[in-house]
Amino acid sequence: MGTGTVVSGRVRKDLSRTNPNGNIPPESRSNSRKKKIQRRSKRTLISPVQKLVDTCKKVFANAKSGTVPSQDNIQMLRAVLDEIKPEDVGVSPKMPYFRSKVTGRSPLVTYLHIYASHSFSIGIFCLPSSGVIPLHNHPEMTVFSKLLFGTMHIKSYDWVADSPQPSLDTRLAKVKVDLDFTAPCDTSILYPADGGNMHCFTAKTACAVLDVLGPPYSDPAGRHCTYYFDLPFSSFSVDGVAVAEEEKEGYEWLKEREEEPEDLTVTAMMYSGPTIKE
Repeated sequence: MGTGTVVSGRVRKDLSRTNPNGNIPPESRSNSRKKKIQRRSKRTLISPVQKLVDTCKKVFANAKSGTVPSQDNIQMLRAVLDEIKPEDVGVSPKMPYFRSKVTGRSPLVTYLHIYASHSFSIGIFCLPSSGVIPLHNHPEMTVFSKLLFGTMHIKSYDWVADSPQPSLDTRLAKVKVDLDFTAPCDTSILYPADGGNMHCFTAKTACAVLDVLGPPYSDPAGRHCTYYFDLPFSSFSVDGVAVAEEEKEGYEWLKEREEEPEDLTVTAMMYSGPTIKE
C-alpha cells in the first residue's frame, strides 16, 4: 500500500510540470527514465541462492514420488547449479565444519539446511578429509548434486531390473560411477530408476556438496532413506543370474542394513549464507 501511494504521488507531481503545450519537459522524461532503470536494476539483482530456490519452485511445482521433471526443467535447474560458487551459499574450506578431528570414528559430517518444502529440499553436506556418507538410496526421487569445492570419490549404482534375488533384503546392482571428482565439475543428476540412485561419498580432501532433492525424503510418503552393504558379485550364486567373467566387477549385491551405519555421524546446522525470501 505504502509503495503504491508514493508511486502514485510521484506520477501526479510529474504531470503537474507540463509546459503550455501539455508535454512533459525533457528533464522530467530523463529523470523518469533513470528512475525506471533504477527500479529495473533492483528487481534484477537476485542472489544465486535465491535464483536456485525460485528455480526449484518452478521445476518441482508438481513433484510427486517417482515424477521426473521435464528435460527442459532439468536443464534449467542444472544450468543454475553449474553457476553456483561456494561464496554464493556462504561456505568456505576455512570453516570449522571442514576440519577433521582425531577420533575412533569417521569424521563428523555437517548438513547445512538451506530450504525445504513438501516438493523439494536444498542443503549442503560439509565433509572433512576422509569424511564418508555411506551407501544409501533416493527412492522415487530426482537428485541434483553440485560439488562446490574439494575432491570426492563417488560410487553409485542402479538396480538390475527383474533380477532374481538371493534374499528379500539383497538385490543385484550395476555400478554406474566409481570415480574421483574435483571441483569445479558439472552437476550430477540421478533419477528414480537410473543415473546412480544409490551412492556413497568419500572425501579425498575437505568437500562441500550442494544437494537438491525433489521430492525430499518423507517417511509418511514412503520415501525412506535405506543404507546398504555392497558385496562382490561372487558372494552369491543365484539361478538365473549370469554375468560374463570380464564384467563381474561392474556388478555387486546390495544388502539392506537393518540400522543406520555406526560410523555415520551427521550433525544438522542452520544455513547462514545470503538471505532467501519467499
